[in-house]
Amino acid sequence: MANPHPSHTLTDDEYKKVNELLGREPNAIELALFSVMWSEHCSYKSSRFHLKRLPTTGERVIEGPGENAGVVDIGEGFVAVFKIESHNHPSFIEPYQGAATGVGGILRDIFTMGARPVALLNSLRFGPLDSPKNRYLFEQVISGIAGYGNCIGVPTVGGEIYFNETYSNNPLVNVFCLGIAKKEEIVKGRAAGFGNPVIYVGSKTGRDGIHGATMASAELSQSAEKRHTVQVGDPLCEKLLLEACLELMGKGGLIGIQDMGAAGLACAASEMAHRGGCGIEIDVSKVPLREEGMTPDEIMISESQERMLVIVQKGSEAAVETVFKKWDLDIAIVGTVTDDLLLTVKDQTKIVAQVPVAALTAEAPVYERPIATPSFHEMLQGLNLSAISEPKSYSDTLLALLGSPSLASKEWVYQQYDHMVQTNTLIGPGADAAVIRIKHTNISLAATVDGNSLYCLLNPYYGGAIAVAEAARNLACVGATPIALSDCLNFGNPERPEVMWHFALCLEGISEACKAFGLPIISGNVSFYNETRGLGIYPTPIIAMVGLINGPYLASGFRGEGEKIILIGETLEELGGSEYLKAIHTQERGFPPILHFERERGVHQVVRKAIKEGLLTSAHDCSEGGLAVALAECCILSPFLMGAAIAVPSQSIRTDAYLFGESQSRIVVTVKEGHLQALETHLKEASLPFSLLGTTGGTSLTITMGAQELIHLSVREMREVHRTGLTRHVGS
Repeated sequence: MANPHPSHTLTDDEYKKVNELLGREPNAIELALFSVMWSEHCSYKSSRFHLKRLPTTGERVIEGPGENAGVVDIGEGFVAVFKIESHNHPSFIEPYQGAATGVGGILRDIFTMGARPVALLNSLRFGPLDSPKNRYLFEQVISGIAGYGNCIGVPTVGGEIYFNETYSNNPLVNVFCLGIAKKEEIVKGRAAGFGNPVIYVGSKTGRDGIHGATMASAELSQSAEKRHTVQVGDPLCEKLLLEACLELMGKGGLIGIQDMGAAGLACAASEMAHRGGCGIEIDVSKVPLREEGMTPDEIMISESQERMLVIVQKGSEAAVETVFKKWDLDIAIVGTVTDDLLLTVKDQTKIVAQVPVAALTAEAPVYERPIATPSFHEMLQGLNLSAISEPKSYSDTLLALLGSPSLASKEWVYQQYDHMVQTNTLIGPGADAAVIRIKHTNISLAATVDGNSLYCLLNPYYGGAIAVAEAARNLACVGATPIALSDCLNFGNPERPEVMWHFALCLEGISEACKAFGLPIISGNVSFYNETRGLGIYPTPIIAMVGLINGPYLASGFRGEGEKIILIGETLEELGGSEYLKAIHTQERGFPPILHFERERGVHQVVRKAIKEGLLTSAHDCSEGGLAVALAECCILSPFLMGAAIAVPSQSIRTDAYLFGESQSRIVVTVKEGHLQALETHLKEASLPFSLLGTTGGTSLTITMGAQELIHLSVREMREVHRTGLTRHVGS
């Protein structure tokens, strides 16, 4: 049975299934509902089969996947609420609004749960900045993130940005939000109580964002023709909505509340009804509109921003109206909770659509897509190190890496963000992880976002696992114990077997790493179809992780003269997938670094213990760019621009692999001489390899091997190259 409306994106088989579920052919409005609710973006039809393998429970978990955001207990009566989401396609089509509404959407996911947003982070991917188009996308996305977050008063405290040609036609904009609430104040997105009113609050509905969910569930072609699918945000309205919703939640009578995000009113109503085991009736003639002549299907699937659907006890309507009128927001009673398990759409007295709630939600198709190893995989694995010459100047090589856009300072970006608003930021952008305090408690929270797409291309299992390990390592560097994570899984077209091969193996690596570290995944997002005209992105799973600090925290950067520099961990001859190989030798190939879960976990535990005991003065993750880049960053991040004298023994591995290889489970720490023995005792008890590298001090970074001086650079020169790596492309 062929779909008579192919613009609604349902396949012929899916259209046939709709007919079977309804026992009849759907009308045009019903078809629009199925089209958005069965889109990849809303139904996860290509990923649900694989997502089942992820660990989602734990002793701290209060709400896992399935609600608007995940919730974990952090003690002292408080919970952390967090999630990461993508807004990739909209940010390519209309970068400012795409990024801005990505921020707005993730904020609503958090305060919908009853939590006040306290921090934002983002993970971004763009094509090379020597392209005017890529520079435009980059600058506009940053402006959109800053414009929305700064206006609403939520600090952007960290993130990551990488550049690669694979993202030229498909930039990635992943936004993470962390919120805090009292444990007893958590609210869920459900409907209940037959006869209870369904209330629309927030901004008016327009035509922006119509079919945004289906647009995000297909490959891109030309951007101009899709601009109407991108939502338009108003951060000042969102601020009013946030305060109004939190005020309403402090009063009695509230049953459930849901953001009208992807698929708009259709999704909010059907998901709330499904979670509550009931039905909902909506009268579209009562929905506040800002455009004339909108049809019922347009009203139901519009993704206009800053809107919520609220269910309250009957008799509480006046109290709700008082709250939202006080905040100068639209409010309208648009429907009723029913006991028939149907989503009924009326236009005044006429029923224009009626479908079972389960048909839109639980009965959405689930595909076990074919999987096949890419034909190019074996070729990419091959790496002939003997054909790669070592640098003539290691100093020049280090400067080239420090100035490469992916490794360069992102100061130009985060200077546009307000990262101190709310006055909770203890460690902000530029560090291994951000740290914020929870006022009136002894608790601080750390957060980071991490992912290495090249590792995932070369070996998706290790790429996925390393993303989890590096996030946990970054938290350990500031003294935090990881408690849970959220993932954003960015991939190409799932109908291509090689894409699903990468997806399945990345999830296996993520799952195994989470189990090894005892970490649940409490929320997340899958973004497929990141392709344009058949050219897809590298597999890019992003891990957003939150950690708990009950005690001291630690920042990156050398702190004092004459302190000992220790490398915890072991450096192997691992250059595959490294930034050095890519930036200096223009090769993206080889096998990524091996990850041993037990060793990684041991490194984290010792570093956290040493921080808690006051043994360390600084700690910094050793990852992209290798040991030399990590040491240079420690000098640059020092508040005193402090140098170091490093003397390394002769190596059995290549010198460039020792300096620039990206072996895992390594952290560079500094310790006062009086604490060195205590740290060494902890490391030996944990059977961890470590080496004494040298001593802090002076104004230069000097690295020698025997009588050979490998690197000698002033800290000021390194800092200048590092700081201008982006600004030489995008301006001062």
